[in-house]
This record gives sequence, structure tokens and C-alpha cells, in this order.
Amino acid sequence: MKFTAKEVANIVGGVVFGDGEATARGISKIDETNATAGTLTFLANLKYTGFLYTTEASVVLVPSDFEPSKSIECTLVKVSRPYVALSKLMAYYAEVEELPQRIEDAARVAPDVALTEGLYVGHYTVVAPGVRFGKNVKIHAHVSIETDVEIGDGTVIMEGAKIKKGTRIGKECKIHPQAVIGSDGFGFAKEEDGTYQKIPHLGNVVLEDEVDVGAGTTIDRASMGTTHISRGVKLDNLIQVGHNVEIGASTVIAAQTGISGSVKIGRDCMIGGQVGISGHITIGDRVMVAAKSGVLGNVPDDSKLQGCPAFEIGSFHRSYVVFRKLSRWSGKINFLEKAIKKLGYDESKDA
Repeated sequence: MKFTAKEVANIVGGVVFGDGEATARGISKIDETNATAGTLTFLANLKYTGFLYTTEASVVLVPSDFEPSKSIECTLVKVSRPYVALSKLMAYYAEVEELPQRIEDAARVAPDVALTEGLYVGHYTVVAPGVRFGKNVKIHAHVSIETDVEIGDGTVIMEGAKIKKGTRIGKECKIHPQAVIGSDGFGFAKEEDGTYQKIPHLGNVVLEDEVDVGAGTTIDRASMGTTHISRGVKLDNLIQVGHNVEIGASTVIAAQTGISGSVKIGRDCMIGGQVGISGHITIGDRVMVAAKSGVLGNVPDDSKLQGCPAFEIGSFHRSYVVFRKLSRWSGKINFLEKAIKKLGYDESKDA
């Protein structure tokens, strides 16, 4: 990766202040020692402004209204939102450096699979009959893609991912290493003798466009019908999505969250890490759930929850203040009980 300040400004829609030919060959954080000459860094939080005057980085993304209070050595590129601009820049260079159009020698692609424009299939990947690719699909090494799978334009599937039978993946999705999409859900019927009979899962998984699925995340196929992940959903690493779950557009879910079967989650929700969601409930739009919460019932739109079981976040914080004082209050209550007994109080008379 190599770029000049002028090129950066063209890509992210910024304005250069300083040497437009200043060159960066990598990206660094402004508050760390790796922000050395030849790197690009960014100032997204003004509390780090002091580092701007000492950094050795060659190019710095700063807010549009930022004005330095003293002289600086680096070149500034002013943008409306530096962190968003950095993300756009990184995505651009990842696209430029993308894999070539090629089927590697050690890959195994079924004869009936059409080799579309821009398709890359890495070493030891297996593509079963009936798979349909869009343009510029990139499949890395050691991936397994079963029969009757569709993968849309520009989607990238990373090393070791498993895409099971009948899965539909939209355009510009990214499936990270070791993700499993479309495996059987967790469903068993208990027999009279106490043993469990496996319930077949005959449905599929649908990912709409621009969905990210993190490393090690699993999305189970529906027992009947579809497990549906809507456009723009972002799933972190090590998430479990149960069978027949529906997740609305632009919802983001952090690592180690577990979503039980048949849950419906609305659009534009934000769910923290290690949240547990009970089965067969509905979570509305624009809901925020704090990390480590347990959601056991339906949640209306625009709610903010915390705790296990989760409840309104303001009430949780007030309750937690009380909870932290319980041990001290317990000692006081024990002291008062003993004092009352010494005065001859008889509890049995109030029973």
C-alpha cells in the first residue's frame, strides 16, 4: 500500500493542507510509536490533539473544521469524518490489491459451475455441482461450498469457511475465516423412553447484500423456511445465530452473542458482546442491548437494555447503585435486629 496525500484526498473527498506529494506506505495510530515517517494516521477524537504536534507520520486525516494551534510537520487532509474516511481508504486499497482471476491448481470446482468474470478460487477449496457465482467473487483457500449455493457479485469468502447446501449470499458480502453458514439447527424431539430424536432441518440461510460474518460465527439453516440476515448486517466473531432467526437491516452484533431459534430482531439495532437472547421472541427496531445482558422477552422499538434478565438501562444503573451497597446494609440490618431483640421485641407476635 502506497499513496500520496493528494491521492488520499481524491479517494475520501478531502482537502490537502501541506505537501500534496507527501507519501505514506502504511497506516498507524496517532498515539502510538508506530506513527512514524511514511505512515498515514488520523485524528478522530480531539483528546488526542497533542499527538498531532509530535507525531512523525507523514499524512494525517483531521476534521474539516480543525485548525492547528501551532506549527506542524505533517501534511493534513481535512475530511468531515476522519474515521469514516480512513475506513473508506482502507477498503479502496483492499479492492485494488484484490486476488486475480484464477482457479488455483489444487482447487476442485465441479464441471457444471460457470467460471464468471473475476472469479478466484484458492488452493484446496471444493465447489460442489450447482453452485452459481456472480462477478468478481473471491474464494480463499480451504473453503467448502456445497451444492445449490448462490454467491453474489463482489463477495469474498475467507479461509476455511463452510457454506452449506442451498445458502444464498448477496452482493459485496464478506465471510471471515472458519465461519459456517447453513449447518443444521439445534432441534431434538424427546421420545417416551427419554432419548432424543434429531429434527431434520430442511430450510436454508439467506444473506442479503453487504453482510459481514465474523470469524468462527455460525448461522444455522431453518428447520423449514429461511434463516434471514438482511442488508448491511454486521456480525462479529464467534456469534451463534439459531435456526429461523431473522435479523433486520443494518443491525450490528458484537462477539460471542448467542441468538436462539426463531428470534426476530429489528433494523438498526446494536447488540453488545456475550448477549444471550431467548428463543421465539421479537426485538424491535433501533434497540440497544448492553454487553453480557440476557434478553428473555419481547422488546419494543427504541429500547435500551442491560442486565440479566435485561431491563431498561436507566433503571438498571439505579438498581446497581443499590446492589453495590447491599453487603454494607446487610451488616447494619443484622446489628439492628440484635439491638431490637435486646429490647425484648418478639417477632412471633407480628406473625
